[in-house]
Amino acid sequence: MGEETHAGDEKVTLKRKITLFNGVGIIIGTIIGSGIFISPAGVFLYTGSVAASLIIWLVCGLLSTLGALCYAELGTSIMRSGGDYAYIYAAFGPLPAFLRMWIALLIIRPTTQAIVALTFGHYVVKPFFPECDPPQNAVRLLAAVCLCILTAINCISVRWTMRIQDVFTTSKLLALVVIIISGIYYMCIGHTENFEDAFKGEYSAGQVALAFYSGLFAFGGWNYLNFVTEELQDPYKNLPRAIWIAMPMVTIIYVMANLAYFAVVSKMEMMSNPAVAAIFGDRLFGGWSWMIPVFVALSTFGGVNGVLFTSARLFATGAQEGHMPAFFSLFHIEKQTPIPSLIFTCFFSLLMLTTSNVFALINYFSQTLWLSVGASVVGMLWLRRTRPDMSRPIKVNLAIPFLFLIAIGCLVIIPAITQPIDTAIGLAILLSGIPVYYLCVRWKSKPASYHTFSGCILRFLQNLCSCIYLDSSEKISS
Repeated sequence: MGEETHAGDEKVTLKRKITLFNGVGIIIGTIIGSGIFISPAGVFLYTGSVAASLIIWLVCGLLSTLGALCYAELGTSIMRSGGDYAYIYAAFGPLPAFLRMWIALLIIRPTTQAIVALTFGHYVVKPFFPECDPPQNAVRLLAAVCLCILTAINCISVRWTMRIQDVFTTSKLLALVVIIISGIYYMCIGHTENFEDAFKGEYSAGQVALAFYSGLFAFGGWNYLNFVTEELQDPYKNLPRAIWIAMPMVTIIYVMANLAYFAVVSKMEMMSNPAVAAIFGDRLFGGWSWMIPVFVALSTFGGVNGVLFTSARLFATGAQEGHMPAFFSLFHIEKQTPIPSLIFTCFFSLLMLTTSNVFALINYFSQTLWLSVGASVVGMLWLRRTRPDMSRPIKVNLAIPFLFLIAIGCLVIIPAITQPIDTAIGLAILLSGIPVYYLCVRWKSKPASYHTFSGCILRFLQNLCSCIYLDSSEKISS
């Protein structure tokens, strides 16, 4: 990390290829990935109550919208790709930003991609095993194939990546519209027995917090457009517009989809099988039930694509600031794709596929994720105080970040009390980044052999991938 960038003087400048429609597609396509097809079981598992689950879904949408509005201010005042990393760097300096990058590299991004890819594998295999759980090795293998194919496409073309995002976003919206209409019709013909004693359940503060983790995981992606602002056309207008179009649409779709699920899928089925959309299809569509797993597979395929696209840009931004190995900032000369960063991101995601327990992965990474999101919003408030003259094309009401931070505090603190082991592991990984930072970033007088070795790696990757350095017009300043 922090290598000298002397391996080549040529640089590539990113073009603004992402339109407003593409931006809405990135937000909706990344949010509606695996979550709405697997998280309903997770939310209900921790509450046992139909009404409480629906309320949690609605509140998750409202919280995500509040967060997205805060990020609209951050994204239009700090015009740099990298999302949370760029904002924490500007507000608090290099060490906190490095720690954010560290947990993104080791926990947040690989785990997110693994969860969505595993859901893809589960739904692809499910039609062949209608009466039992599919073999976990088959699910993991398909997840790995999904990750590798999409990594290759992301390496080849930004335009093709955006086309995949747009097409698969349309397909997943169609699938959810079919589910919602079918569920409403099922209720209208008198099937409302699953809503009896809707508030009945056994749940505590800790259980409700874990239920929120599953719900908010399904909304994960509301801030992903902030990771590619340098490639977004007219970002001052299109970033907030994309948020205002995408977030209400996703919230309404999610609440209505859960209403449809609860009308058709019994409480016992919901708790015993996370593939709720597959059960829904079997119950209502008979011989056409295979369509639901196909649509879900398409949805999650697009979800993996969106996460891969933004992850690579995050690590490239870190490399430009000297916080990641310099090869992360290499972009292809003609295709303008961060090939080394994409390959590395895919590799770490493949490592996460050693487990197929989706809910365990969600609970494991959620605390660190929301801690970093909270740090970004605190950074926004800090920058208002320390840099009041900073250009802010969008300035949200102070009540919005404060409400959002109160919710995040509950999401971080309550599970820390109820599940201390997971919290300790996450904190240990976070704090392990401190010695790495001082050894690899702050230590400038490294031996000559280190620079020789890193220079050889850089030249090898430049020649192998036909890559040169990204020339960013924006720099993060703290």
